[in-house]
Amino acid sequence: MPKFIFSELSKDNLKSIVKIDEKGVVPDRWAKMSSSYTPQEKDKINLIQSYLKYHRLNLMNEATLWARAIYPLLMLAEQDNIEAWAEVPLNSKYPHFELDGIVDGILGDSRSGMIEAPYLVVIEAKRSLEAKLPLFQVYGAMLAAAWLNWQQTPSTTEQEIFGCYTISDNWTFIRGIVSDFEADYPMMQLEFSPEYFQRLEAETILQILKFIVKGENNPD
Repeated sequence: MPKFIFSELSKDNLKSIVKIDEKGVVPDRWAKMSSSYTPQEKDKINLIQSYLKYHRLNLMNEATLWARAIYPLLMLAEQDNIEAWAEVPLNSKYPHFELDGIVDGILGDSRSGMIEAPYLVVIEAKRSLEAKLPLFQVYGAMLAAAWLNWQQTPSTTEQEIFGCYTISDNWTFIRGIVSDFEADYPMMQLEFSPEYFQRLEAETILQILKFIVKGENNPD
């Protein structure tokens, strides 16, 4: 059985194991994902944005930017047993291939003391010359998370899973529907969000994160 590491995934090797249907950017999908937030959360948003407004983010290393911008916003979306975790290992064994790797951030169910039901997986783009585009890493992490969720409810025919990749303080979300888990080639349909810049659109990003955590499924 071939084993694929998230950081080594490419469009070609993904196509060898899964059918991918990319719908492109679907603005209406994300425009409907609105959630309320409290005055206290608004104050925290303003504080996070103050860390970014007058800094040259392109000069910050990845760990600093993650700590000052990305992870604090993920934490604001926590609710009940849904928590934000960083550097989370994921491993999934489909019938014909295995996926493995480290996810930079996850929002998921942690009531057992570990992440068992990921709602959202986040990959931060690396800046080294050898670094690959984060898109296919996100696809792999989404596939792995969908499998883990499906294992908890195998009677369902499909799983909704969300992914996101960040470049500096730029967020791009992906909504995935994964099906045919036991087929030779599972199916993954993908819808993309517009790009959101946290310095200007932190409130919109938080609304999307909170909507995902609420598990409100398809807003159509």
